[in-house]
Amino acid sequence: MPFISKIQRQSDYTLFSSATPIVIDNGASYFRIGWAGETQPRVVFRSIVQRPRHKATGEIVTIVGDHDPALMKYFDCSRTGPRSAFDSNVVYQFEMMEYILDFGFDRLGATGSEIDHPVLITECVCNPIQSRSKMAELLFETYGVPSIAFGVDAAFSYKYNQQHGVCNKDGLALCPGFNTTHVIPFVDGEPIYKGCCRTNVGGFHVTDYLKQLLSLKYPYHMARFTWEKVDDLKMEHCYIAPDYASEVRLFQKKSKEAKEKTRCWQLPWVPPPTEEPPSEEEIARKAAIRERQGQRLREMAEAKRSSRINELENELHGLEFLLKQLEQVEDSDIPSFLAETGYVSRQEIESARIKVTQSLRKAKGEPKSEQAETEKADSGINEKYSLINIPDDMLSPEQLVEKKKQLLLKSMSDGRQRMKQKRYEEELERERKQQLEEEKRLENPELYLEQLRAKYKDLSEKVDQRKRLKTNGDHSNGNNLSGGIGRGERLSTAQRERMRLLTTAAFDRGKGEDTFGAKDEDWQLYKLMSKDNDDGDDGPDEDDTELARISSKLQDLDPTFVPKPETGSSQPAEASRVRPLTKEDFQIVLGVERFRCPEILFNPNWIAVDQAGLDEMAGVSIRRLSCKDEELEKRLTNSILVTGGSSIFPGMIERLEAGIRMIRPCGSPIKVVRALDPIMDAWRGAAAYATIPLFHTQTFSRMDYFEKGEDCLRSYQLKYSL
Repeated sequence: MPFISKIQRQSDYTLFSSATPIVIDNGASYFRIGWAGETQPRVVFRSIVQRPRHKATGEIVTIVGDHDPALMKYFDCSRTGPRSAFDSNVVYQFEMMEYILDFGFDRLGATGSEIDHPVLITECVCNPIQSRSKMAELLFETYGVPSIAFGVDAAFSYKYNQQHGVCNKDGLALCPGFNTTHVIPFVDGEPIYKGCCRTNVGGFHVTDYLKQLLSLKYPYHMARFTWEKVDDLKMEHCYIAPDYASEVRLFQKKSKEAKEKTRCWQLPWVPPPTEEPPSEEEIARKAAIRERQGQRLREMAEAKRSSRINELENELHGLEFLLKQLEQVEDSDIPSFLAETGYVSRQEIESARIKVTQSLRKAKGEPKSEQAETEKADSGINEKYSLINIPDDMLSPEQLVEKKKQLLLKSMSDGRQRMKQKRYEEELERERKQQLEEEKRLENPELYLEQLRAKYKDLSEKVDQRKRLKTNGDHSNGNNLSGGIGRGERLSTAQRERMRLLTTAAFDRGKGEDTFGAKDEDWQLYKLMSKDNDDGDDGPDEDDTELARISSKLQDLDPTFVPKPETGSSQPAEASRVRPLTKEDFQIVLGVERFRCPEILFNPNWIAVDQAGLDEMAGVSIRRLSCKDEELEKRLTNSILVTGGSSIFPGMIERLEAGIRMIRPCGSPIKVVRALDPIMDAWRGAAAYATIPLFHTQTFSRMDYFEKGEDCLRSYQLKYSL
């Protein structure tokens, strides 16, 4: 299976003899591998494994450590995420560990199926025998390693700094790592494991805590707070406060010193484009284009209108010619003549001619001749409903049935005509009112606008009052405030009458057999009850319509007018207006977060870890030693080495020295120093240790493992002073 990485493969693997050990610093954060005797590891990458599926081929690809983000668009990472082989600082996922070792040996340049070099690999303090046994099994059986040596990373770092005169033989090693923090006492250059102390807090928790704080503070930028970016912010900006309470008070007072300690991270932001007003030439050009387009549309409409008029005139001439021919035809030949023309009767031809004439007048824009149209309509009605005015005794039974149909049709037609006439009159009245309003506006615009505002205010109060009554009824709680009135207390008059009828009917027929509906008056009662079923609130209200019309008119005439929000809306009218984003909206300000996040190393209970802090762990480790030698305790506190990735925060040494001084007797010598390179000293110390001639005496071979099994690993312990 292929690997994806930006790390180049080494090409000098075959130049090293098989006796040269391979040194591995197997950390929970980073994996470092190189050759013994060198000062820098050859390959360094993060101890994470991801196995996404390729979108095109469906092949599962293994991604170990750092990778090119540009390549991730070709893979489906929705079902898998980065996984670690560690639980706290103990290796437990050996399938992931095998991927990491495969990748490490491959980048180191190994070509064969076996690794023919001794291996020195680091592990955590007091590593469980099961984890050590699984690691030995993996290296021996999978990679064919000839011999292995296990050592503690913090011990290698202490010995490396001891060789460079940074610390003494007797001392303490404080190692705040990625997942855990360890304190190891050293006596005569050897670690005393029974005095070790561990807290399950490290750099991972500091980064996670900072990520949570930033996500709560800037929820709209959560996608920006990736793990890698937050970790970079932590390493760049965080520090340890000498006194946390005093530092917090500085930021509470917003003092000048607090402003100087505040850092700002500017996210990518592009200012919105500013729209410049168009020039006079541009306005004139657009007006000319609109005029040409309008002229072209008018010409097209005129051509279409002329074509329509010609068609209607031809059709009208044809119908008139057909009527003249019909007058010359004898009565007996009329049916055959009409059958050839496609019409049924002379009345149908006349009706078609009237419709064509109306359409022609409309197309030409001529006014309607109401008198002529009325006379023609009356004549058409008389011909269509010919049996209406004839007495019943002069009609046959079939004609009586037809007369009833004609009466029904005529009543429906008259109703439609009345509604049409009513709508026409309302339209005329509306046009007249609009014309009067326009005249008032032109005569005195300020007075007209003031009257409109007053009318809008009155209508809006009226509508609000009606809605309040609809919601709360006509009752109040004594303070002129609307009370909580139920549905039954805010019914309309018609609904209350309906409820009264229902109650009366139920009371009258509540005893004995239910006989409602047996009598005719029961159905009359039913009609009364169902007469007003609805509140009538669903349809459009005249006040609401008028209010909307006045609001629209005020918005057109008065640019400063803001319509009143809907009743029951808790948001103001200005809330819907979106404020344009500025540069400040894309700034991440780091204030108290800079020292609040690393503070969990000294107060783990802030993140629900009920364990000792970093300064308290030194006292716990000294108390666990069986010998009560005050001189030894003084030597231990006089040489405290701080190493590990989380020890590089500014202010760490001063804070540790002050914290340890508070738990030690007065006058005790206390000296806290930082390692030369807290991150790389563990690997450098292991690489230097592997070059000692007696190194082979501290390893156990594959033959010993196959013969003795797990027992040889249980009693195995590396000696650091050779």
